Amino acid sequence: MAVIKARENDIALLGRLMRAEAEGEGELGMLKAGNVMVNRVRADCLDFTDINDVERMVFQSPGGFEAVQKSYFYQHAREKDKRLARRLVNGERHHPADFALWFFRPEGSCPAQWWGQWNTGRYKLHCFYSPLESECSSVYSTY
Repeated sequence: MAVIKARENDIALLGRLMRAEAEGEGELGMLKAGNVMVNRVRADCLDFTDINDVERMVFQSPGGFEAVQKSYFYQHAREKDKRLARRLVNGERHHPADFALWFFRPEGSCPAQWWGQWNTGRYKLHCFYSPLESECSSVYSTY
């Protein structure tokens, strides 16, 4: 059962963003980055109160994803990208991104907090950050 509404063009868009943001970290890295993306569509809190579909999430500005400013993002989605995106739309989660709304790639170790949000872990080069449940219960209760 889908946890967000996604048509075929949304699946391709999500897959392209996952690839552009995290392809160098393999399929699992792409899935973790994709968890953040799906969570932003699901969440109704903080910077994401008006981000209620895939396209708005992908092109959110300010606060969106750097990859949309790079030409690599604008290549067609591969079948692999779309397959991974469908898994996330259908509810698959991966720690430490299962409830995360942010990730970034620091030069060194992951800061304990980033923009006031707590670190939930690292996967390869990316650090993941989740809100407290008291600040964003929707990201924790949608499934």
